[in-house]
Amino acid sequence: GGGRGRSGGGGKARSRNLYLLDEPTTGLAGEDVRKLLEVLNRLVDAGHTVLVIEHNLDLVKTADHVIDMGPDAGVRGGRIVASGTPEQVAIAPDSLTGPFLAAALNLEAKALTPSGT
Repeated sequence: GGGRGRSGGGGKARSRNLYLLDEPTTGLAGEDVRKLLEVLNRLVDAGHTVLVIEHNLDLVKTADHVIDMGPDAGVRGGRIVASGTPEQVAIAPDSLTGPFLAAALNLEAKALTPSGT
């Protein structure tokens, strides 16, 4: 910890940024969501961190890691009910998002039970 990241070959330190986006797909059509995903993936591929607060499952299902907060809004929310890959959140028993994410991922019904049966 505390060290500075360096690019390969001992070159100059590379700047890495954190991008925080709050519901960036609001108001976007399908093609625009796809373009946004391309931009976000390029940022990640360049070594940046992208943190997105989002309800659009087309974007959520492409995440490296999902943190599902809930179980409801307001005073009944605010705790982590599931965390992991989109596939892990899709089968999390306490996640209200899980079944919808499973459908977005086209997971078979048998994959939605913890035992797989």
